[in-house]
Amino acid sequence: MDLGELAQAKVVRGSGVDVARSRERSRRRRLWKLFVWLAPLGLYCYYRIATSNPIRFGLPHMTPTQASIFMPIGLIVLLGLVIIVPMLSAGKSPHVRYDPSEIDVTMDDVVGIGPVRQEVVNTLNLFLGYQTFREHMGGNPRKAILFEGPPGTGKTYMAKAMAREAGVPYLFVSSTAFQSMYYGQTGRKIRNYFKELRKAAREEGGAIGFIEEIDAIAGARSGMRNNSGDSSVTATQVERSMSSEGISGVVNELLIQLQSFDTPAGGSRVKARMIDWANRVLPAHRRLKKKPPMFSNILVIGATNRAADLDPALLRPGRFDRSIHFDLPTRSGRREIIDYYLDRKTHVPELDKEERRDVLAAMTFGYTPVMIEHLFDEALVWALRDARDSMDWRDIQQAKMTEEIGLKQPVEYTEEEKRTIATHEAGHAVVAHLVGQNRKLEVLSIIKRRDALGLLAHSDNEERYTRTRSELMGSMKIAFGGMTAEEIFFGESGTGPGGDLAHATRIAAQMVGSFGMAGSLVSFEAVEAGPISQGIVGKVLANEDAKASVERLLDQAKAQVHTLLDANRHLVIALRDELLDRDELVGDEIIDVLVEADERQRLDAPAE
Repeated sequence: MDLGELAQAKVVRGSGVDVARSRERSRRRRLWKLFVWLAPLGLYCYYRIATSNPIRFGLPHMTPTQASIFMPIGLIVLLGLVIIVPMLSAGKSPHVRYDPSEIDVTMDDVVGIGPVRQEVVNTLNLFLGYQTFREHMGGNPRKAILFEGPPGTGKTYMAKAMAREAGVPYLFVSSTAFQSMYYGQTGRKIRNYFKELRKAAREEGGAIGFIEEIDAIAGARSGMRNNSGDSSVTATQVERSMSSEGISGVVNELLIQLQSFDTPAGGSRVKARMIDWANRVLPAHRRLKKKPPMFSNILVIGATNRAADLDPALLRPGRFDRSIHFDLPTRSGRREIIDYYLDRKTHVPELDKEERRDVLAAMTFGYTPVMIEHLFDEALVWALRDARDSMDWRDIQQAKMTEEIGLKQPVEYTEEEKRTIATHEAGHAVVAHLVGQNRKLEVLSIIKRRDALGLLAHSDNEERYTRTRSELMGSMKIAFGGMTAEEIFFGESGTGPGGDLAHATRIAAQMVGSFGMAGSLVSFEAVEAGPISQGIVGKVLANEDAKASVERLLDQAKAQVHTLLDANRHLVIALRDELLDRDELVGDEIIDVLVEADERQRLDAPAE
């Protein structure tokens, strides 16, 4: 195999790769073994036929006396099997084996995670060309890699695609399946799982093992731990574990098995034992030499969303050689995922427009690939309810709101309460429109969903990972928009702004205690957590000076919002009246109402 092929940006294929050649050698060895075993039997059958004494198949003839003896013996043997077989199978490997033809996921189906995909392709090429890498370059291919990241980011999906592309068996197992009620059986199941991996690798030239939620059996053991109370002094704490079958015993077994890829097969061990017996009687210079054990080409993949809880010994080179982080897809990644799934689901031609798909990619910030697929599935459900066979833009909007906020819960508001809620939400929307930097208004509603009597959904025009001080102040002002609108139009506010005040307080506390945006550069994030852990809000509000700074920021934001809304009452009134008529506005409908209200205000203004 050419070394240059291992550096390709795509998965190497063909009969020349090391895995394919090893598989062919294994196939030929099996054919020779089959011939060796069947040849004597065939010769014996031919001899019987040639001597006119062919083998006749059938049940043996027994006399009544013999039958009365063998029947009880057969029942006893059957009862013994019923009792013994479940006990013997208690330590059986709990894996599920998939052949490549059973997996319907390929690397072409893995989209939206470009850098991760390329790193996986590099690892897969090393796996496929393991012998070339070892013999020509002297390197050791990766034995195990760790997929870590939030749920739904494609870890299991990627592992399946790797097995399909490699053309090797895929042995899937859940960590909890290793656990057993019998003492010692958990470790036995782990040993048998790796035994099956080595067997599959010898037969097929390689095998991929996938351990789902590996943190369930690979959590950090008690023992030597560092206390980080003072960065200048490293304190060591020694803890003792009283149970070897608990976390420590299971992790120890896993650590050992991750270095067992060169364990010889049963036949090789028998040959080695016979050589040992022969060498006992041979002089030193005539002793027989043993063959080195054959390397089993195995790639173990562990998946977890709690990598920090894993035992450190697992993450060193030689065990899990590489840790690959599956993060939430970026905007361009989400666009690729959206294109992939929309091409496979029925939709109206409007959703084929570039601008619509770009807007959808922006709206799904924070979504995983699984969440995006589920969003489209729910949109199809909304279309089906309306007796349509294709989803449209409004179906996607409804599915998104249902997933994020909850189902609509129509309630009988009193006229006064409905007017108050409409004014409250209109206040939020007007402030977001006027001060929200690069904000896009998505949904404005006074329909009850879960605990929210109304809502304003808005997002960034462009994907952002940082915020400036003015943007954070703008977020606080948007939060005060509802409360301030109620005070302007009704003279007082109700209980509705409770959640808004909590949101504004969190922003202000972060500005004071984390971001250094309120005159002090002291970070409360540096305060070590005590017996009762506090978040940043609790730490900041526990300090009198910091609490005073938080109150100043909140008062300043609220005063500015009051001035802003008082000068733009016409916008609040326009949105309020539209909400009272329609209950819900989506996307451009909100902007259209605001633009029309501004135009009317300009025309009605007296000429100077």
